Amino acid sequence: MLRLTWVQPEDLIGHELRQAAQDGREPKAVAARWRAAGGPEAPATAGASPTPASRYLRRLAEDLLDELADLPSTLADDEPTDLDRIRAACPDWPEPVGTPAGTTPHRLEAAWLGRATGCLLGKPVEKLPLDAIRRLARSTGNWPLATYFTARGVPAELLEEHPWNRRSASTSLAENIDGMPEDDDLNYPLINLVLLQRHGRNFTTTDVARTWLDELPAGRTFTAERVAYRNLLKGLEPPHTARHRNPFREWIGALIRADVHGWTNPGRPAAAAEQAHRDATLTHTANGVYAAMFTAAVIAAAATGDHDVHACLRTGLTVVPPRSRLARAVRQAVHLAHEHADFDTVVDALHAAHADTHHWVHAVPNTALIAAALTHADGDFAGSICRAVSGGWDTDSGGATAGGVAGLLTGHPAALPDRWTAPLKNRLSTSVGDFNGTGFDTLAHLTHREALRP
Repeated sequence: MLRLTWVQPEDLIGHELRQAAQDGREPKAVAARWRAAGGPEAPATAGASPTPASRYLRRLAEDLLDELADLPSTLADDEPTDLDRIRAACPDWPEPVGTPAGTTPHRLEAAWLGRATGCLLGKPVEKLPLDAIRRLARSTGNWPLATYFTARGVPAELLEEHPWNRRSASTSLAENIDGMPEDDDLNYPLINLVLLQRHGRNFTTTDVARTWLDELPAGRTFTAERVAYRNLLKGLEPPHTARHRNPFREWIGALIRADVHGWTNPGRPAAAAEQAHRDATLTHTANGVYAAMFTAAVIAAAATGDHDVHACLRTGLTVVPPRSRLARAVRQAVHLAHEHADFDTVVDALHAAHADTHHWVHAVPNTALIAAALTHADGDFAGSICRAVSGGWDTDSGGATAGGVAGLLTGHPAALPDRWTAPLKNRLSTSVGDFNGTGFDTLAHLTHREALRP
């Protein structure tokens, strides 16, 4: 039986109850009705429960999803989604730049390679709990994490208890890597490259939607993106696509789409954040949008080569409402990274703060972990991707974003250690457009062209 993930109402309702509790709505009465009817909890790691619900439960879930959406939020003033209100909430919003700074194809190639490498490092352990990641790495002498994961030397009983991510092990363990395999963390930068080629930097959220429908296979979308895609096919228009029965609207999906907006706005963090906002609001709200804006602004600051990672992270926070949950989490993460020499201690503190309240794909803990990894490694490439992945949660996405930032800061692909980049063979697999098999050097030149466009 086909159990389509991330869209079944009976699977969404548990996530929406959790989301409501986080964003200042009061879901207890609705939760009680769901549980009294025998409604299940949300799947812990998978996108769908193993068996379908009854027709009654499915209809009840649909009604309760709509009822939850109408509940008022006590956090609405501190966490707006509208861009004008976000700007008004940010006292240090970056000033517009008259003459933009430049970047280079070499710097952008290092960023593309860094994103791919960090993603590849995290793929085998995506969805695994933190303890499993540590035990698997230690079993092969790879802790603190310093290179790609391998199955060679891992005790059989440990693999039976904590198997690798089943979709990724065959292409992302050290002994299996043969080029960069397809991943949504690379598909979305490619989609946004197509978006800019077709519509320029003044694209609208509707242009994003059209590009997705033209170029992005529905089966390559997950969580908020899959819900928004479904909503488009049902005839809803942005920004309603982000809100309608979408409990994943503060998860990490918009963040992993943000790199190209930073790459094409070197030295213009406000412009990068505004582009990221127009992209993100197709699928996300509030902290899900802020995570994308933060990432785009960090990358825009890094793209010129004029700032260290700490200045770039401070720039990223200028486009995030300071009283939002995401801003507070990032500030805490940076503080922890400065305070503790042992990164495991930082990670343990972050998990203590977030693991019980947030899903492992939520934007708040993952953005905090990325900021902590970059801070603790002082922007060093290998240190950044290894710390991001070793911290768990959405390991391939966190590794990808940390790798993109740290790669950009190196300024040149030759500055990235060969042990990380050689297995990629300058070849990317994807189902997006005509990019399958494209080299990262080619992607860098295409990205640079968009950065130069008025």
